[in-house]
Amino acid sequence: MPDVHETGSDACPAPGIADSAPPQPVHGNTAALALAALGVVYGDIGTSPLYAVRECFNGIHAVARTDVNLYGVASLIFWSLTIVVSIKYVGFILKADNRGEGGIFALLGLILGSTNQLKPKLRSAIIGGGIFGAALLYGDGIITPSISVLSAIEGLEVATEAAKPLVVPLTCMVLVALFSLQKRGTGGVGKLFGPVMIIWFLTIAALGLGEILKSPRILLSLNPWHAWEFFSANRLHGFVVLGSVVLCITGGEALYADLGHFGRRAIRMSWLGLACPALLLNYFGQCALLLENPDASFHPFYGLVPSAALYPMVALSTIATVIASQALISGAFSLTQQAIQLGFSPRVHIVHTSAEVKGQIYIPAVNYALLIACLVLVLTFRESSRLAGAYGLAVTATMGLTSVLYLVSAVQVWGWPLWKAVPPVALFLLFDVGYFSANLFKLFDGGWITLAVAFAITIIFASWRKGREEMKRQLSTGLIPLEDFVADIEKHPLPRVRGTAVFMTLSPTGTPPTLLHHVKHNHMLHEHVLLLTIHSVDSPKVADKDRLRLERRPAGFYRLVAWYGYMEAPKIPEIMRLAACFGLPLEPTKTTFYLGRETLLTNGTSPMPRWRKALFAFMSRNAANPAGYFGIPPNRVVELGAQVRI
Repeated sequence: MPDVHETGSDACPAPGIADSAPPQPVHGNTAALALAALGVVYGDIGTSPLYAVRECFNGIHAVARTDVNLYGVASLIFWSLTIVVSIKYVGFILKADNRGEGGIFALLGLILGSTNQLKPKLRSAIIGGGIFGAALLYGDGIITPSISVLSAIEGLEVATEAAKPLVVPLTCMVLVALFSLQKRGTGGVGKLFGPVMIIWFLTIAALGLGEILKSPRILLSLNPWHAWEFFSANRLHGFVVLGSVVLCITGGEALYADLGHFGRRAIRMSWLGLACPALLLNYFGQCALLLENPDASFHPFYGLVPSAALYPMVALSTIATVIASQALISGAFSLTQQAIQLGFSPRVHIVHTSAEVKGQIYIPAVNYALLIACLVLVLTFRESSRLAGAYGLAVTATMGLTSVLYLVSAVQVWGWPLWKAVPPVALFLLFDVGYFSANLFKLFDGGWITLAVAFAITIIFASWRKGREEMKRQLSTGLIPLEDFVADIEKHPLPRVRGTAVFMTLSPTGTPPTLLHHVKHNHMLHEHVLLLTIHSVDSPKVADKDRLRLERRPAGFYRLVAWYGYMEAPKIPEIMRLAACFGLPLEPTKTTFYLGRETLLTNGTSPMPRWRKALFAFMSRNAANPAGYFGIPPNRVVELGAQVRI
């Protein structure tokens, strides 16, 4: 029976492991957190007034600027923000936290990590839905910077027609500058986000209120009957316009995704205390302006701005859209890291841009891919009105998937009876499905772009997960039990050299092929041999006391298993420092890490389709080197090749 040790005792406090702290509720001054949340959470939804109303009355599927339509659109905007954002996300979805963390991966992990056993088909469907929902967020991350910055700079056209040729070049310049700054981190600039967004929300609220006071009859649209009259008057065309109304709630998913950074109370305070009232005042103000001056539909947002303040407002709008874009870009980085930890994505090079602030990361491959995609969109569509046709499908599909996963979580994890769980989710899905169906009319206006991106990323994620499972199965087939290998070593001793050899292995059982190849070719062993396996779990973080499990075997062999959450970045030096408290003789200068480099052959017996095998092999060849990803000193690494047939 092996000698087993686990972290968590008083003798092993695991000092110095900053990233492995157990998840705790967000503490601190709620008002300060609410201020910070304004600069991160509400950038996307906060800049929607730049284009939402405009698309309803001046876009591809615009309706006439009649009183019925203006009251109807204002009513739809009010009830969309109320039902979808205030009630669904702020009231319900924020409660579905996974040990303090939010987002679609957190919700997926909450379901998969529940003690109730899921049927295989249901589990596969849930995983597929979670992957596709996350993939859709990448589509949102491409569209948001493009349409936000483009619509802000289009304000120059309101000031002078001569500025029209400059809009696209200036937009591209802002996007290039924005993505170029990502490698420097957002810590310093992030401190300014909250105050800037306060100025933004107060400004748009004041502009909207001023117009409402001139035409207070717009407040009649608070009555939902006006939404019904809108659909009665416009019929199918009214339903199509609903695809433009949905632009007012883009960014609602960010409230949930940033739950772990700010906490439920701060997000609710900042939304109900400032963001929501400011947005409603501005939307009502734009509709009130169009009631009195229908010709202002070319750009009703800037129509609220006095001519003397137009250029400063364009500058403020550009800054606000940069902040909105920054939040989406950072979100794409975090989403990629989570996908890697959950086993959905191949390893990529990750740069930590702050030694003090956890979670600030920069992923060059994702950054450049987003930049290229944004530039292509801007140069292709050239106008925010045309680009709005591509916006909405990804957002509404993600919202619908979140509602479904919330229902599964309520029934499966919290044990709610159906009579309690179904009614609120049915209301949410009524809006989600309605918005998604309306946006299907945008499919050929550019909406296919975000769906194509989402499907491509879903195929990549699903293929990587399936390929890793198949590769692990192949490597596990015919493995020699470690007990038999150690017994053979004791019978036929090999020369032993001083120091420790660490063999990383996917499986916590059996003898790693890398170790077998090492013995076969080198005919020697180190004095101490450590077999290390790193597992990811469905929780965002793992507490120190649950981090490691060590088994001591005869002949100087050890098996070490480390668990990490999907919000954490496993680093070998930290694992070694933590393992040293077990008394393992781990001297950095006398420790060698052995890694396997598998060459994949796609002519095996795996049931994976041929094209999927080829895709997985391509991703495996181009994945980031494990030495760099796990932070292993490169001068201490030895790689041993092996062929794996899948």
